[in-house]
Amino acid sequence: MGEKKEQSPAGVKYYRLSEIEEQNSFKSTWIIIHNKVYDVTKFLEEHPGGEEVLREQAGGNATESFEDVGHSSDAREMASSMVIGELHPDDRHKIAKPVETLVTTVKEETSWWSSLVIPALAAAIVTLTYRIVTSDSE
Repeated sequence: MGEKKEQSPAGVKYYRLSEIEEQNSFKSTWIIIHNKVYDVTKFLEEHPGGEEVLREQAGGNATESFEDVGHSSDAREMASSMVIGELHPDDRHKIAKPVETLVTTVKEETSWWSSLVIPALAAAIVTLTYRIVTSDSE
């Protein structure tokens, strides 16, 4: 691993996704949150949510899990002390989730069966039931 670490103009150390994915053990546990790389190895035992939560995210993108929990400002400040660098810009697209839309489109052909026969059959059953019920009351 004699490769030279690339740094941004601001001096931030960049890590490739492949390097981060390798840091998935009790000896070294890294996670990604908002493209920042965190070394949480020494924090595993202290994590209030348990070390298993961090271990599940080890070597990968923990942004969604981190935000879903709703960490406090104190937790965010504590996390900032564990930042060791950032995910290399060339690898950021590899962890980006596709943007979800509110409208999901499903390619489905509407058949005459579901659009005509089923409603007609339901109407016939309701009509028949109504006639049976009203004829009994006479």
